[in-house]
Amino acid sequence: MMIKPIQLLLLFLFLLAPVMLPAQMPDAPDRAEGDGPYERLILRGATMIDGTGSPAVGPVDIVIEGKWITQIQTVGYPGVPIEENRRPEVDENTTVLDLEGMYILPGFFDMHAHTGGTSQGTTPEYVYKLWLAHGITSIREPGSFNGIGWTLRHSERSDKNEITAPRIFPYIGFGMGAENSIQTAQEARFWVQMIADRGADGIKFFGAPPDVYKAALDEAETAGLGSMAHHAQTGVVRANVAHTAAMGLKGMTHWYGLPEALFTDQVIQDYPLDYNYSDEQHRFEEAGKLWKQAEAPGSPEWNSMLERLLEADFEINPTFTIYEASRDMMKQRRAEWHEIYTLPSLWKFYSPDRRAHGSYWFNWGTEQEVAWKENYRLWMQFINEYKNRGGRVTLGSDAGYIYKLYGFSYIREMELFREAGFHPLEIFQSASIKAAEVLGVEDQLGTIEEGKLADLVIVDENPQQNLKVLYGTGAIRVNEQNEVVRVGGVRYTIKDGIIYDARQLLDDVQAIVDEAKRAEEFEITQPGLDY
Repeated sequence: MMIKPIQLLLLFLFLLAPVMLPAQMPDAPDRAEGDGPYERLILRGATMIDGTGSPAVGPVDIVIEGKWITQIQTVGYPGVPIEENRRPEVDENTTVLDLEGMYILPGFFDMHAHTGGTSQGTTPEYVYKLWLAHGITSIREPGSFNGIGWTLRHSERSDKNEITAPRIFPYIGFGMGAENSIQTAQEARFWVQMIADRGADGIKFFGAPPDVYKAALDEAETAGLGSMAHHAQTGVVRANVAHTAAMGLKGMTHWYGLPEALFTDQVIQDYPLDYNYSDEQHRFEEAGKLWKQAEAPGSPEWNSMLERLLEADFEINPTFTIYEASRDMMKQRRAEWHEIYTLPSLWKFYSPDRRAHGSYWFNWGTEQEVAWKENYRLWMQFINEYKNRGGRVTLGSDAGYIYKLYGFSYIREMELFREAGFHPLEIFQSASIKAAEVLGVEDQLGTIEEGKLADLVIVDENPQQNLKVLYGTGAIRVNEQNEVVRVGGVRYTIKDGIIYDARQLLDDVQAIVDEAKRAEEFEITQPGLDY
């Protein structure tokens, strides 16, 4: 019996139960945060990392009129007084923000960002403020699990800055909102036309029969929609990355489907004979062995796959961070921000539970973590080589699962890109212009340039030297008085010329968490311990 594409989608959603199905949330509140936009705003004296790949320059003054960058002026040299005569003129209609000694970057894009849902106990305000507090001014929302109408409505309200939120690019889960199951290529084309008419930016696939997949991708190309896929293991045999890229898929998230495209002495993953995909430990434990089953780095098959994806101009959004607990569960479980910023409901959601997606800690130990470390080594090598050959790699977090908190996990993804071999400037490219190119907005976003929108991140430390200064909790340092201090944390996030105080946003999140803890008399404890 052929599995219908809508059945694949429903199966996937069932496997996420109770995570996804009851995920409808209330609307975000009206915006009460942020100053501006201003008639004329000057950001004075920062060192600029512009996102193009250029090294840092500065000090510079940046003029913003409304929501647009209108002038970038170099005003001196490091280590000497700024040349006042080179500065843009200040008049009675100008607001000045002194950023001397700080660093300024283009706003970050999280290219795999879910807002959460009622099973997590998160609200839009909680999630959006965590994102903005970490410099994330744009997200790609793949799946629209809170409903197509909900996601499109929040995207529109964010564009108008009616809510405190990053701009939202909705990629609708394939088949969502269809009146009936999608069984044919014609029905797939009709569905694509429907979501295009409603204002979607793209499609997220989990799997489909090849003829339906191909028709949907062909129609998406005609409609000008983007596309990405999580090549779910339930459908990857029929369509791995080699197949879908050839069909016209624009990009992938995670890495499922990529090792399978590098199999030569097998067709199907080497599943144990008692394997059950609905058992989350089976699913994730065996996934950690996949890259070892693929052809080795440097092999003809490895190089051929790199070239095929390059030829297709294929985006890879690895989301290293979301699986990191697989290689060191204790580290992710004990991340210092959980005590301050993780909601009680979200902490419960992370905990081991046979019914919940991503809570696969039924019997997780050293052997599983060692296998996953090797899995990461090979996976990271492929991604770094793809980048080195000119491939487009973007950053995403898929936060809200597996002990990964919104915002914080995005900065951790940057650190994992560094581990994979990316230079910090390459990381910032992936976080900005590479993502803007995928979304087709590189003419307005992704770099700090005159004529582009004022989406900016300001931090009071050099993030190239230590990416940890971008975390909301900052980085640890011992000062000259031998005192332990915290440095960094994003200072301001600017979206459309509106200045958000990142530290105040985090204070707001902490207040939400504190209130939830008081209401429940809740304290974070570690699974299985009574102290």
